[in-house]
Amino acid sequence: MAFKIGFTMNQDENEVVTENTAVQYEATPRRSVVQVCFPDRERTYPYYNDQFDLHCGDTVYVDGKLENLRGIVTDVCYNFKIDMSVYKRVIAVADTEVHGQFHIANNDMITFDRDALPKSKIRSWFLPLADEAEYVCGYDETSFASDELDRFNVHSFLKNCERDDYAEKNFLYLSIDGNEGYALVTGSNVREVEFRYCNGQISHMTCSCFEIDNCVHEFVAMLKLNDILELIEENYSKEYENSGYFAAVDKNTLISYTVNRKKSGTITL
Repeated sequence: MAFKIGFTMNQDENEVVTENTAVQYEATPRRSVVQVCFPDRERTYPYYNDQFDLHCGDTVYVDGKLENLRGIVTDVCYNFKIDMSVYKRVIAVADTEVHGQFHIANNDMITFDRDALPKSKIRSWFLPLADEAEYVCGYDETSFASDELDRFNVHSFLKNCERDDYAEKNFLYLSIDGNEGYALVTGSNVREVEFRYCNGQISHMTCSCFEIDNCVHEFVAMLKLNDILELIEENYSKEYENSGYFAAVDKNTLISYTVNRKKSGTITL
């Protein structure tokens, strides 16, 4: 049975790619001192904010020693006098406002709406926001079938019986927009996997872990891609054909960022 849920919460070879992943934050900035909890460190520290209108539950990034970690705002103070020489700043806020229709698909949720959960939005949930980061990409002309999983060097890392469980545990997000594929896979760190997908063939695959051989993050992305495409074929083939796009996100991830940290809003089942 197909379930739906609606959220209303207020290339050339060796090309050089320049990315600006800053999130557009439209609310009027309001100066504050905020307490930010870093779950990975189990520590909370105060930061100065003059760029955003922050609220408890917001996911933020800061400058200083913890700039690569995401934090959660736990308290906001508008009455303060501080010595700026000893305070670091909040430099970015994750965009957790999600609007659109999602289909429940086992442990994941799928949308065929490009505006519901684009990769730029969900990337801000997990990765620090680089300012004009520059990458150099190189590609060959080889391709392989998406279900050709033996090419991935995971035998020493995962037994066959562990692969599905590992993929479910570490999968965060995957989208196909036309021929362009993108995935987020976690582990010791969150990694970005990018590739091209055409008629079941994969090419131009890269991972931000920068391993030379096909890595476990790419393996998880391909395993999930095959599972999701099979599910779409069985249940949502018309939706995918009409849009030429889908995005799949881990169900717990979506609920955690869009529902659990909100104090108002509606969900329609």
